[in-house]
Amino acid sequence: MAADHSDPYEDKIVDNDMRIEHIRNAGKIIDTNGGPVFTGDIEVTEADSRRIVRQTDIFILPLLIWVYFLQILDKSLLGFAASYGLKTYAHLQGNQYSIVGSMNAIAQLAWMPFSSYLLVRITPRRLMPIVVIGWGASLTGMAFSLSFSSLVATRFLLGLFEAVCIPLFTIITSIWYRRAEQPLRVAAWYSTNGFGTIFAALLSWAFAHIQHGKLHGYQITFLACGLATLVTGALIHWRLDNNASEARFLSPEDRIKATERLRVNKTGLLATDVFKWGQVFEAFLELKMWLFFAMALLLNVGASVINVFGPLILDGLNFDQSTLTLLNMPLGAVQFIVILASSYAAQHYKIKSIFLLIIVIPVIVGMALLYTTPESSTGVRLFAYYFMAFLFGGNPLIVSWVAANTGGLTKKSVTISAYNAASAAGNIIGPYLFTTAQAPRYIQGLRDCLGIFVALFCVVIMQMANIMVLNHRKRRQRVRNGKPEYVTDLSMAREFHEVAEAGHANDVPASERIGADELSRVREEQEAAVQRDLTDQENDQFVYLL
Repeated sequence: MAADHSDPYEDKIVDNDMRIEHIRNAGKIIDTNGGPVFTGDIEVTEADSRRIVRQTDIFILPLLIWVYFLQILDKSLLGFAASYGLKTYAHLQGNQYSIVGSMNAIAQLAWMPFSSYLLVRITPRRLMPIVVIGWGASLTGMAFSLSFSSLVATRFLLGLFEAVCIPLFTIITSIWYRRAEQPLRVAAWYSTNGFGTIFAALLSWAFAHIQHGKLHGYQITFLACGLATLVTGALIHWRLDNNASEARFLSPEDRIKATERLRVNKTGLLATDVFKWGQVFEAFLELKMWLFFAMALLLNVGASVINVFGPLILDGLNFDQSTLTLLNMPLGAVQFIVILASSYAAQHYKIKSIFLLIIVIPVIVGMALLYTTPESSTGVRLFAYYFMAFLFGGNPLIVSWVAANTGGLTKKSVTISAYNAASAAGNIIGPYLFTTAQAPRYIQGLRDCLGIFVALFCVVIMQMANIMVLNHRKRRQRVRNGKPEYVTDLSMAREFHEVAEAGHANDVPASERIGADELSRVREEQEAAVQRDLTDQENDQFVYLL
């Protein structure tokens, strides 16, 4: 579906009777102690690439999945706690519960500048345990918070420590996987949104039936999840590595090959500790980042309909509180399926924007049904409510789209943190679209949300057009620099070696094909670009992805 312009500057060897077997490149690789351990030709076979990806999936991906699941679970427990007596036992009045609920998003928004800095200055192996232990301690504290002020404080701290989660996980994913491999891996950890919703409902329901003299059921839930998070935080430092060159689960030879296979990303290989202000200014001055910001803001403002209308729709079914809690489980199941399906399709067809547009359509349909259907049609409204779960497939596509189109670690940290801040701002703004004066139909709020989702659809199209323009400028930039106009983006190949001989891809004109001497020169330029941590604007070899 998407134009797959591949990079003729990558090293490829083709046998006439079989698929390409090797990639060769020359360069110095450093080991985990910073000393050179290899200089010479690097050969990465397809079998090597698959083995390295499999090992990474075994040792790195489960950690991301589990920690993100805990983050969603810990953040979701407040809503279920309210159903089992939190507001009564903590003596919350008026809009105090709403304020407590919004503190998580407020903290994430306020912490955005600091998140960007910490992501660059502190390595993942150190940063992740700190924030996980921090939010685990905050959740444990919520178990013993029986006043408005204490709940505000602990909920704010929970949001502050969780603010780093999505940006950090996005950077870790981009450091360990090629761009073609990233969408499904982002979906793997982000899809725990659905499991988190399901498990939070089950856990809250189960602990609500426990009779304890001193602790209420929701307090036991907070305590159990908080302690599990604390234990996880303590184990992360033992399990996580910073990047492929430091991977303890790979042999020294495979560390070299893992580093080489990731070089085609052109978005950086290592977690550096240098915060570059020039990359900050570049990020804030480009249209691309602000369009991603707008997508995150619009998507998460509209998500408030789930929080507002979910209880109203489910209350109309006249079930008891325990049954209503369990009725949230299908919403989580739909979230999980949509996230994985849309991200798999985006990875398979090498395009994210089209599938982002596709999943917004059912959201618009669901919103239109809520807007036009009377309250008496409870079944239709419940169906429309579950349709809204398609919305959750949007965030992982946007996250992987941002990561794939941003070069330079500082710039990527800023851009992902801005995305996270926009999400938090959307969660803060959204509930204000629905006022008590609009009850019981909330026509104005629904109309506003419908307009927001249509606007989101339009912003995605604008970003697609913007990326086409950026790629056109890159082609002109390469010509001005005396280089071939077209490049083959190996980072988006489904297999590590599925492109023809270097410079001989079908979509590269014969006049643009390059010889061995030119290829050697380009290799040196690419190595220099990686070591200098160039941004996407600075690197004329960069190809933006739709």
